[in-house]
Parts: sequence; structure tokens; C-alpha cells
Amino acid sequence: MHAKTLSASLIARFVDIVGASHALTQAEDQAAYLKEPRDRYSGKTPIVLRPGSTEEVSRILSLAHAEDIAVVPQGGNTGLVGGQIPSDGGNEILLSLGRLKAVRDIDAAGGTMIVEAGVTLAEAQNAAKGAGRLFPLSLASEGSAQIGGVLATNAGGTAVLAYGNARTLTLGLEAVLADGRVWHGLRRLKKDNTGYDLRDLLIGSEGTLGIITAACLRLFPRPAERETAIVAFANPELALKLFRRAEAEAGASLTAFEFWAHRALEFAVKYAPNVRDPFTDGYPWYALIELSHGGKSTRIANTIEPLLTSAHAQGLISDAAIARSLRQADDFWRLRESFSDAQKGAGGSIKHDISVPVACIPEFLQRAAKVVEHACPGARPVPFGHFGDGNLHYNVTQPIGMDRQRYLALWDQMSGAIFDLVIEFGGSISAEHGIGQMKREVLKRYKSDVEIDMMRAIKKALDPKGILNPGKVV
Repeated sequence: MHAKTLSASLIARFVDIVGASHALTQAEDQAAYLKEPRDRYSGKTPIVLRPGSTEEVSRILSLAHAEDIAVVPQGGNTGLVGGQIPSDGGNEILLSLGRLKAVRDIDAAGGTMIVEAGVTLAEAQNAAKGAGRLFPLSLASEGSAQIGGVLATNAGGTAVLAYGNARTLTLGLEAVLADGRVWHGLRRLKKDNTGYDLRDLLIGSEGTLGIITAACLRLFPRPAERETAIVAFANPELALKLFRRAEAEAGASLTAFEFWAHRALEFAVKYAPNVRDPFTDGYPWYALIELSHGGKSTRIANTIEPLLTSAHAQGLISDAAIARSLRQADDFWRLRESFSDAQKGAGGSIKHDISVPVACIPEFLQRAAKVVEHACPGARPVPFGHFGDGNLHYNVTQPIGMDRQRYLALWDQMSGAIFDLVIEFGGSISAEHGIGQMKREVLKRYKSDVEIDMMRAIKKALDPKGILNPGKVV
């Protein structure tokens, strides 16, 4: 951790770079930047800088590097592992990228779009839509999550099954290194085998190796049609069978296969606004399936209905609700996207963003429930997630009547037991949220010494003074 205190004269030099109106020093102006969505991490900073260009970011880092001042980059402040929050030491500059808002270029014919780091995910989607194309990355926080942060954490979301995660959707980057130099890597190439892949190195590095200021993103044809349904089934084993059936019958048209336990639906209906249960009866498990096709000449209408009719006849599903309009499809997605926030109404929640091989999901869920009961009798698992890519949000709500703080004090104990099980299944302790502060020490337990040494060597090479987002990842 950097202990150097910024003098008034040095602060003034940073202010000169961005202008006084974009340098926040008062506590009331800084408050929104210093606390993350789950209220788990908070920090302090002498100044929040809001640069308006890559050149200003470069000047800030050049000065910070020369003066040995730590810098914490932040996008939309939607991260869930504290990677965007400074320490409570009060000696780290917070660098907000929210003013880098330009959509620099859209090449609809070439299927690419260049946007700056402060463009929100929803704004990027709308820009692509305006050009008649699709940018498929979708998250519940897409209205505030910014492209820079999305790439820094290699976010996944609901469309990974068909389109891949943020890394897959990025062709090139512009980034500022720790010493202020700018890497101009905004290439539009799908193939570029000229040495180490610096793009993939920076994506997912959580601002510890460089600060992303712009990206060249891949665009796709907009689906001419989509079919959306929510299905109910008795157990995760049947979900796996249904997923394999949908893969085989729908092929590339299968663009989403989300799933959740009944408790997630119960909490959403009770605590989230504008959602409702699509079924009259309750069932143990559910899945949201979406099929889509980009070609105007090939209709897929009714593709999903025979798939589900056959699945019901063979006992794979108990019930199904097929969206009969775009509005109803949006309602189904609103239900799915409400699960995380809705859990707040039921009390404290210990959350795990993990992944296991898809074929292992049923057994993992069965064994994880026993792990939870052993760690805290009466605690209520609320699993949901992206079944098609093995990413589970294995969240656990406190027992009814238990004190919230007493329950949350069990976080490390319960998470350690869950993570041990994840590793036993050959999985990952962080599927799409990153490492940040939350899992930095835990990472050492599950990565080999060789992997940790390699990561530290990369960090030292690109940030020898350790000024970029200290205390995060490694």
C-alpha cells in the first residue's frame, strides 16, 4: 500500500490536468465513488479525477508515476469484489473514466465499433442497434456499467453461451500504461498473430496493468426473431438433459439458457418491483430459454414449442410458459435480472460467483447444499445463473430470524468451504466478477506457486512501482 501523502501543491498539479470542475475534493462530492453496490467495501481518497480524454489520463499517470502516487481506476462503480474502491488509507487517487463517452466509429459493414471507456454497456448496445447491428454483451447493471470496467473484469453476462464473454467480443484496445505511455492497439483484426496478445493480457486485469481508455468491439447481425420461454422442472439433472436436447435441436439458435431455484423466484416476486410468477403452481427449479436467428429468410417461429412439447412428453419439464410478445419476453428477462437485488429484502446474503463444468452442475448443487447446512444450519441457498456456460451465482441467504451481522461474519468460513468444493469439481472461484479486494488472499490458496509467480512477474514488468490499483488481484 502506498503511504505517500499528496501535498497541496501536488494535488493542484493534478487538478490543473482535468480542470477544477472535474476534480472532486469535498466528501459530499466524492461519496458516490467511494462505496460499492453491496456496501461491503468503502475507501478514502484525497481527490477524484474525472479526465475527459486519453491524453489527460496519460498526463495523470505520467505525473503519478513520477511522484510515486497510487491510482485506482473506476468505471460505473458496479463491480462486486471491491476492485474499483480505494483503500481507507486516503492516499490513492481515484480516477473515474465516466467522461470518456465518445462512440468514435461504427463500421456496420465490417462488424466493428470503437467506443471510449466511459460509454455504458446500454449506450454501446443502442449505438450498435442504431447501425442495424447487435452488440450482445448483456448484464443486469448494463445501464450503469461502463465499457472500461466491463473489459477490465472480463464480464460475462447472459449471452456468453452464444457470443462469448467480454474478451471474445473485443478486437483491439487503447490503454494507458503505468508510466503514462499510450498503447494504440485499436485494431479491427480477428487474426493478428504477431507476438504476445497484449489485448487479452489487459482484459480481465482489473486496472492493475494499464487503464483501458477505448476498445474496438465486435458487432453481429441483429436477430430477425427470437423465442423466449420459462420452463419448470423437478431437479437440475433434468435441466442438464434439457440443455443438451436444446443444444442438439436448436444448434447456434440457442442463445440463452439461464436457470434458478424456486427460492430465487420467491424472493423476486416478494421483494422486486414489476415482476410476477409466470406459473400458477410452484416448482423446484426453472430455466429461461431463448432461441434467436439473424437471417431474415429463415423463420424460427414455433421452433421452441415442439422442443418443449417433446421435452414435456418425456418427463424433462413439468410446465412451460412461452412468451407470446416482445413485452412478455422482456418481462421474463426482468424476472431473471431481479434475483440478485431481490435477495436484499430477505436479509444478509453470502454470495459466490463460481463456475464448474456444465455436466457437474447437478452434483455440485446437491453437495453444496450440504456444505451450507454444515456451515450454518438453516441458511437458505439461492442458486441461479448461466447454466449454459457453467457460471453459478451460488448465493446463500441468512436463516430466518438470525441476526444479519452475525450471519455475515460467517462469510469467509462458508465461502472457503464452497470454494474447496468448486476446486474439487475442477471449477473456478471467480467466473465473471473478478478478484478485486475480496478474493485477493483467497487466490493464493487456489492458484499454484507457478501461476502466482507468473502473474507477479507480469505486474512488475508493466507496473514496476506498483501504482496501478494496489491491493487488488496480486
